[in-house]
Amino acid sequence: MDVLTTVEAAVVERARAAPMLANLERWVAVNSGTRNLAGLKQMARLLADAFAALPGGVALIKPDLVEAVAADGRLEPLDHGRHLLLTVRPQAPVQLMFAGHMDTVYPADHPFQTMRVRDDGMLNGPGAADMKGGLAAMLAALGAIERSAYANRLGYQVLINSDEETGSLSSAPLIARVARGKAAAFVYEPALADGTLAGVRGGTGNFSLAVTGRSAHAGRNPEDGRNALVAAAELALRLSQAGGDGLTVNPARIDGGGPNNVVPASAVLRINFRPASAEAAGRARAAIDAAAKAVAAAHDVRVTCHGDFNRPAKPIDTAAERLFGLVRDAGESLGIAVAWRDTGGVCDGNNIAACGVPVVDTMGVRGGAIHSSEEFMVPESLPERAALSALAILRLIERGTA
Repeated sequence: MDVLTTVEAAVVERARAAPMLANLERWVAVNSGTRNLAGLKQMARLLADAFAALPGGVALIKPDLVEAVAADGRLEPLDHGRHLLLTVRPQAPVQLMFAGHMDTVYPADHPFQTMRVRDDGMLNGPGAADMKGGLAAMLAALGAIERSAYANRLGYQVLINSDEETGSLSSAPLIARVARGKAAAFVYEPALADGTLAGVRGGTGNFSLAVTGRSAHAGRNPEDGRNALVAAAELALRLSQAGGDGLTVNPARIDGGGPNNVVPASAVLRINFRPASAEAAGRARAAIDAAAKAVAAAHDVRVTCHGDFNRPAKPIDTAAERLFGLVRDAGESLGIAVAWRDTGGVCDGNNIAACGVPVVDTMGVRGGAIHSSEEFMVPESLPERAALSALAILRLIERGTA
């Protein structure tokens, strides 16, 4: 383990000593599922109060308009919570981005609502790892930096959005604006329980293919109908065969249908694509267009496609390798082993990397079983990860770049 400088040692100890567990307990007690707008409003207020301890101004940003395809194929507006944005010293020589999300996957009526200490000492709670623990570690690290002699050389923006768990559709333009011009970014998604970070990530795209057919009586004149449900099923089968060579396809749901004696006039296929590259995303787009055209002609229906690839694939380029190396070296100085591996998951790190900014997107706490009622967080990883962030930030300031 390397010897820390006097400044580094002081910053690391301040980060470790921050009241992270108290913040985590308050935040986990608030249900902030993506669709729970009242809970998100309360969570945003708590975070705004907490991050107001840092200099700069905290703003709650109105979400961009998002439309969703209803079960009958109509487009409807989809409400989201506000996003928190903190801007500190925008004229400083080193500009960094710190990102996280306040939403969870647990709706207001989900039975998983409180945090408890398991028999093995792990903290089991909704969002404890993903990612309210990460937000606590981020705040602790930045608070420690602000009390150092290095603070005036660092400018940064903290973006905590309200819709990461559903694809960041209402915050993607804001993410891109904040990322622009930054030397590097840290996102506080959870690391694996053993501390492994996410490296290369694939992309993702969610699509809704709305099929419009024609109703008819199923017994008296079925030949006059155009069965939208059957057409949607054929779309699902055709597109399921488009996978392979860096592309996975998951037809997830078909909405539509009605009484047994009515030929269904509308249906919506919900489908997810996971491309490993931009080329694979292009092949998926071509497959969607070809399947829609073929099915529309074969069944005499209209097919309308809604959706996009909202998370581009995230490779590890030279700048990202340097940033990962800096974090690894900071870990070595603290006696923390830091490794990373490719993952099939996606997050806002994909969007940030697409802006040309090197990013490590699993700087949060260690944990596991996320997106389930077994979600857990390793409690000692709060001071551990806060210290790792603080030291990595200090060394970024010293270098002046990633």
